[in-house]
Amino acid sequence: MRIVLLLPLSVTLLAASANIAQAQTPPLSCHGAQQPKQVAELLFGRDVGGRLGVSKTAWGRFVAQEITPRFPDGLTVTDAAGQWRDPTTGAIEHEPAKRVEIVLPGNAEDEVQLEAVVDAYKRRFHQHSVGIIVRPACVAF
Repeated sequence: MRIVLLLPLSVTLLAASANIAQAQTPPLSCHGAQQPKQVAELLFGRDVGGRLGVSKTAWGRFVAQEITPRFPDGLTVTDAAGQWRDPTTGAIEHEPAKRVEIVLPGNAEDEVQLEAVVDAYKRRFHQHSVGIIVRPACVAF
């Protein structure tokens, strides 16, 4: 009986939390030619098994085969220095990385396309994770 009563309460609390979070996020006030958009930032580590496993050539092929077809309007790639804590040893690990920024087109399938890129990278290069940050921004080109 308690479980039955707690489930609706939990759903109600989650919905209220989501509404509070949305209410605390101020709406974007874009100026001039800027338009409100979502910008995705993807963080790709390049080490595989403790060594550089994603070469410049392999990265270029990945961008051409996996990212560009899904986001043909454009993207920005920058070199980065990644850092993360190994959950088994607690040690701080460092590795070269790629940072990709994409102004999302605003299509219903944007999230699905991002996940497809992440899944393809993890599969192809034997990675455990890829960082994804999606944030609102005012954008003009």
